[in-house]
Amino acid sequence: MFQKTLKKKLKLKRLRTHIEPLNKDDSCLLITCGENNGALNHHLRAIGGRWTWAELEENNIQEIEELLGEPVVKLDKSTCNLPFPDISFDYVLAVDCHEHLVDPHPFNLELARVTKPGGRVVVSVPNGDENKLAVRIKRLLGMTEKVYGHVVLGYDIPALRTMMERSNLKLCSGSSYSKFFSEILELCINFAYVKILSKKSSVQGEEGTIVPTTKEQLKSVSKTYKIYSLVYPIFWTISQLDALLFFTTGYAVVVEARKEA
Repeated sequence: MFQKTLKKKLKLKRLRTHIEPLNKDDSCLLITCGENNGALNHHLRAIGGRWTWAELEENNIQEIEELLGEPVVKLDKSTCNLPFPDISFDYVLAVDCHEHLVDPHPFNLELARVTKPGGRVVVSVPNGDENKLAVRIKRLLGMTEKVYGHVVLGYDIPALRTMMERSNLKLCSGSSYSKFFSEILELCINFAYVKILSKKSSVQGEEGTIVPTTKEQLKSVSKTYKIYSLVYPIFWTISQLDALLFFTTGYAVVVEARKEA
């Protein structure tokens, strides 16, 4: 499934630019929040380092553990407490978590607490710019934040800079991915699954599930997925038009912050 995605592969590519190269002894923590079956974990693990996995939603933990063959720590989204000692990790990645939280500040404090002095915190979130065209199209189609399981649309890089500074983290760099063409194609896929396929399926997804993430959900739309697999090369080709929009910020952003020694 991961090999037939657009945005997830772009996300992995962008994350890698913020953490590579990894030494074999670098201690790394990846925190996710739903819509994750372990594929991202699998590809990050292949880069190197010693990884610990944590998840803010319980629904997919079994799938992640089955794929990785490793335990996944279940976090409490209401408190955002991380059950790890102070200064435990060289790299802490929080991927698509902040937009699910009413108040992300306690979570940011925890990210800083478990990071070693000189270590890096990498955060990936949807762009919070409500004026972007694909965002307006999403809302016209009823694909609101609630459908995605989000509390807010997202955050832009200046907002994330402020968040990091409040938590004693210094922003080192910021980048973005998924321009208009990739985003609108992703919207078509999400809309088809949420509004059509999942309603016809006997296996219903949880709120915030915008693509099949479990084996049962994939099996329930297997015929449609086979058709999608055939047209995927066309989708991928269209998504490459994003290169023409080099002057714009993408619909998802990534920031890298350093914990001061």
